[in-house]
Amino acid sequence: MKKNVAIIGGGIIGLACAYKLLLRFPGIHVHVYEKEFELGLHQSSRNSGVLHCGLYYKPGSLKAKLAVDGIRQMTKFCLSNQIPHEICGKVVVATTEHETKTLEELAFRGQKNGLQGLKLLSRQELYHREPNVVAQNSLFVPEEGIVDFKSVVAKLSELISESGGSISLGCPIKNVEERDNGEVILHTANGDKIFDLLISCTGLFSDRNYTRFTGKKRPLQIVPFRGEYLMFLPEHRNIVNHLIYPVPDIKYPFLGVHFTRLINGEREVGPNAVLALKREGYANTQFSLPDTLDSITYKGFMKFILKNLSFTIEEFTSSIFFTSFLKKAQKMIPDLDPSMFVKGTAGVRAQAMSNEGELIMDFRIERYENQIHVLNAPSPGATASLAIADYIISNYLTDLN
Repeated sequence: MKKNVAIIGGGIIGLACAYKLLLRFPGIHVHVYEKEFELGLHQSSRNSGVLHCGLYYKPGSLKAKLAVDGIRQMTKFCLSNQIPHEICGKVVVATTEHETKTLEELAFRGQKNGLQGLKLLSRQELYHREPNVVAQNSLFVPEEGIVDFKSVVAKLSELISESGGSISLGCPIKNVEERDNGEVILHTANGDKIFDLLISCTGLFSDRNYTRFTGKKRPLQIVPFRGEYLMFLPEHRNIVNHLIYPVPDIKYPFLGVHFTRLINGEREVGPNAVLALKREGYANTQFSLPDTLDSITYKGFMKFILKNLSFTIEEFTSSIFFTSFLKKAQKMIPDLDPSMFVKGTAGVRAQAMSNEGELIMDFRIERYENQIHVLNAPSPGATASLAIADYIISNYLTDLN
C-alpha cells in the first residue's frame, strides 16, 4: 500500500525529512505543511550559516554522531547542487589557563568524534592565520565551514517538488486526530486530509505541538533564547580571516560571542543568549504575554535562573549595554573599537529545558503512535539536518523499512 506521510514544519529539518523519504521510497507520498508563506523563515535562515563539524559534543551522543555525518552530507549536497559554501576552518581561542585545559578536552572530544586534521597552533601559526587574535593557546579545526542555508532550503524544496512531493505554505495545522485504525487526520486551514504517518519538525513550538497533536503532557519545555549580533563595517572585515570562537563553558550549549565569516563576504560578532519574550521575537521590543508567562512560570526555568544567576545577569547586561557585549569579543581581539560595528541580525534558539532546570544538550526525538516529534534540535540542527532525516527514517519509521 502506498504510504502517505505528513511533515509539519517547512524548516530545514522538515524539508530534509521529506527529501530523504522521497529519495529512499520513490512510491511514497509526502506532504509538507508550513504555517508561514515562506519556507525556513525562522531558525533555518536566522543563523550565522556555520557548518559545525562535531567538535563540542559529548562522544557517543546523538549530536556528535549526526554532526560529523551531517557536515559531510551537507558539504556533498552543496557541491552536487552548486550551493554557495566554503570550508574555511575555525580557530578556537583560549585566553586563560583554565580555558587551555578545556581546549585540550575539546580537542580530545573532536578526535573521539572522528574529526580530522585538528591542530594546536603555535603563536607563530596563529599569527599567520589570525594576526589580530591574542591567545594563550588555540586550536585549528579545518573541517568547519560556512554555507548559505537559505539556498539549501530552496534547493530541498525544488528537489521535493521534482520528486512528486507536495508543499503547502500559509497552512497552519488546526488539530490532529488519530483514528483507531492508525490513520492520522490533519485538520488544516485548507481542509482535512488523512495520512498514515506524521513527522512534526516545528522548532520553537515543538513542545506545544506535541501536546496539541498527541493530547499528552509535553516531556520537556522549549525556552526561547534570543541571540543578537553586531556586523563589521565593510572597511574592517579584514580583521577576521576564519571562524574565531572562544573556548565555551561546556555546561552550556551556547558557544559564546564569536566571530563569523558569512558566505556573502560580511563579518559578524555574536551572539549573546537572553530570554526572548516571544518565541519568534527577533527584537527586544517584540512581546507575547502567553509566551513570556509560559517561560517565567515554568519551574524548570526558575531553577535554571537560580543555578546560573551570574550567567543570566551577564547575558542580560550584554543585551542592554553595547560595551558589555563588545568586551566579550575583546578578550580575543583587544583592538576592537565600537566604531567598527553596526547593529546586526538576531535569531531565536529553541532550547529544551527539563523540569530540574537542566538544559537538554542532545537532540531529542520521540514517537507516539503514528506521530514522530523532533522535540529538540538546536545547533547543529541545520548542519546535521540530512543526517537527522536519515536517523529518523532508520529508527522511527520502521513501518516503511
